[in-house]
Order: sequence, then structure tokens, then C-alpha cells
Amino acid sequence: MGLLDVLDAKLGDGLESLMCAHHARRLHKLGWGSVFSASTGWWTPSRPVRAGNRIEVLIDGHELLPAIASAISSARRSVYIAGWCASPDFRLTRSAGSPTLRELLASAADRVPVRVLLWAGPPLPLFEPTRRRVTEARADFVRDSAVKCVLDGRERTFHCHHEKIVVVDDEVAFVGGMDMTAVEGDRHDSASHPPREPLGWHDLGTRLEGPIVADVAEHFRQRWQEIAGESLPEVTPPAPVGSSSAQLVRTIPERTYKFAERGEFSLLDSYLRALRSAARLVYVENQFLWSPEVTEVLIEKLRTPPDPRFRVVLVLPRKPTNGADTTRGQLGRLLDADDGRHHLIAATLSSHDGETSSSVYVHAKLAIVDDRWLTIGSANLNEHSLFNDTEVNVVTDDPGIIRDTRLRLWSEHLQRPIPDVSGPAHDVVDNLWRPTVKSPDRHRVTALPGVSRRAGRLQGPLRGLLVDG
Repeated sequence: MGLLDVLDAKLGDGLESLMCAHHARRLHKLGWGSVFSASTGWWTPSRPVRAGNRIEVLIDGHELLPAIASAISSARRSVYIAGWCASPDFRLTRSAGSPTLRELLASAADRVPVRVLLWAGPPLPLFEPTRRRVTEARADFVRDSAVKCVLDGRERTFHCHHEKIVVVDDEVAFVGGMDMTAVEGDRHDSASHPPREPLGWHDLGTRLEGPIVADVAEHFRQRWQEIAGESLPEVTPPAPVGSSSAQLVRTIPERTYKFAERGEFSLLDSYLRALRSAARLVYVENQFLWSPEVTEVLIEKLRTPPDPRFRVVLVLPRKPTNGADTTRGQLGRLLDADDGRHHLIAATLSSHDGETSSSVYVHAKLAIVDDRWLTIGSANLNEHSLFNDTEVNVVTDDPGIIRDTRLRLWSEHLQRPIPDVSGPAHDVVDNLWRPTVKSPDRHRVTALPGVSRRAGRLQGPLRGLLVDG
């Protein structure tokens, strides 16, 4: 290790300590300091846990987008959408004659109130979606229709409104990572991930029924009433329809909305509690892995494994839209902590048909701990999502749903039937994941390139301190 590498590592560690201390001071002042205590368990006490729900995990665009389209087209009372970006010309299905999103919403608005709440875009046109693009989209959504579309510009500098939720009739809700737009990538893809240009797209969402829907609807209602100045009907919790418990967790920065003047950081609390509780497995699919608050927990687990069978599997994009060096720096720290014990795998996805290959962009935001805790939503594992953007995730402790979701994902990525991946998790990681990612042959899941035990440490904390603080 050269002198520059040593200096890079020491400066990175120092800047990261400053950033974490800043976050701790900030949340302590806001009354959220307990997030940084050593609390464990599957639920954050800051949000209600709802019993009696039906939760369906929808994998990739070919499952998720048609389900959203079907719900909107059959709406009987209302349609509420909140998103980072939505494009009027986006089609949720690619069947012949399928309507654009604008046409779908305009048709629904002939019957029921339709409300769309979008991020207004960055003040300067430095990244997508630009304010011009969003303003033009809003004009298209409301033109010659009864759709109401409002732009929310109450963001912290360099941050955004990132959640992706749909609520229909206050009875069905979708919470996940899918944006209804082609900005930065084509959301339409299937579990087979055929090679495509510019790249494939792996994403996740949930379809929710039962009392948890009221929490999603109330979140939309709170934001809409404050930004649009229009009152919406009080939300009546739906009757129980299933056997799953669920919790809605959020990131809301302080001084953004009057309904949460001191902010809400239940999403960070939920993640840290679950990761601290991990005994045998942490499985993560995420667009980014920047957060030192998250990686510190994983580092401690890798240094002192709670069980010989403990494994960490990370599925990340080959080239994230930004922050690749930040993620690589954190992975270098994790590899150092693993120290050759082979408890950690960092992988990415690609697609091949024998001659053509392309990347599959990992846009999913999922984590599973011990098949006992699952979260899916809009939050990335960076400081944007955990401290500064608005985000919404749903959490469940239903072991049947969690294990089924993991097996479906592992079957998709390893390209093996579900019985092949159904053994003890550590055996599957050691005997299928590890040989596959190391194989020179073309597989769907491959080792994440550019990762070393001495990947640059300085860029991540510097970015975090300047942008994500």
C-alpha cells in the first residue's frame, strides 16, 4: 500500500467521522437521536405497525407496471400518485393500443379525482429531470383533462422528492422504486432480462391491501394538502384482508413540511435496527451503497460474525448514475472487514444471449435480514435517501413473503429453478453465488468490477460532507 493510498484512507476516515458526527448532532437536536443507539428488533417504535394486510412483491417492470395500470383503470373513487418523475408519454404496458400515462390518467379523471404530485426538479439544470421537463410534463397531464398535477419544490439544496407511491380508492397502494418515466433508463424489463439497448432494468415494488394502505394514503394527503392547498377526504383504514404485518417508514427532512417540522427519520431507524439484529443473512439490492451509518453496522458484523453461517450478499449496478467511487470506497472497507473469510459477496447483473451482452441496471431498493425482515421502497443506501430526500419504504416481518421474495430473486439472478436455491442461505451463497460470480463464463450475476480492498476512500466521504450533509 503506497503513501498516497495511506493518505487517501486516513483522510477518508477523518472526513467520514466528521460527516457521521454532523448527522448525529443534527438528529439529536431534532429529537431523533435514538436512531444512533444500539437498538435492535424488526420495527421502529416511531411508526404504527399494521396487522391484517395482503402484500404482493412485484419484480421487474413486466409485473409491476401492468398491475399499476390495471388498478388505475379500474379506480372507483380516487387516484393519487407521488413520484420523482413521471412522463405523460410513458406507457405502462407495451401491448398493442396501450394508452400513455397521460391518456390513462385523463380517462380515470373522467370518473374520479386524480391527483399527481411530482418533484419540481432542481433549481439549476444540472441533472434530470430538469425543471423545464417537469413543467412541460405537468402542462401535458392537465391539458384537456380533469387531472390535477402539482409540483413540489420544497427540497433541500441538491436533494429531491424521491418516493414512488400510487394509491387507488384508498384501498390499494403501490410502494416501490419504479418511476413511470423513461428518463435515465427503460423501466420495461422482465425476469429473463434479454440484452437490450441502452441497458436492462431491474426494479421492485409492492402491491398493498389492508390497513397499511391508510398510512400510504395519509402520507400523500399530508404532502398534497400542504403543497396544493387543497383538502382531501380523511382516510378511513381499510378492513383487514390478509395475515401480514406491515409498517410504512419515511424520510422527511426537517423544516420541509409543517406536518413534520422536525423531520422524520424512521426509515433510517428501521434499517439500522434490522441490520444490528442480523444473525445469519443480509441480502441487499440497491442502486447505491454510500451510507457510512449502514456500512459501519455491516463492517462490525463482518469483523465479528454473529454466526459461522453469517453471509452478506450485495447486488449493485455496474455503473451507478453517480457516486461509483463512493460505493467502491465503502465496498473496500467491507472487504477489509471480511479479511478473506468469504462472508461477503458484491455482485452486479448483466444479460447475454450467446453473442450480445448488456448491463442490467440495478434500480431496486430492497433489503432482507435473516428471512425475518424485508423492506422495499424508494430509499437508496446513501445520505440523500436516509437524511435529505423524501422517501417511503414498506417493511414486513412475514417470513413466507420474505423467503418467497428472496428465492424468486435468487432464482432470477442465478438463472436456476427455485428448488436449486432453496437450501440453507449460507450453502447457496457458498456453493452457487460464489462460484457463479467468479466464473469466466457469461452468467446473469457477475462480480462487481473495480472493487478492491484499497478502493479510493476519499471521494465518498468528501462527496457526503459537501453534498449529503
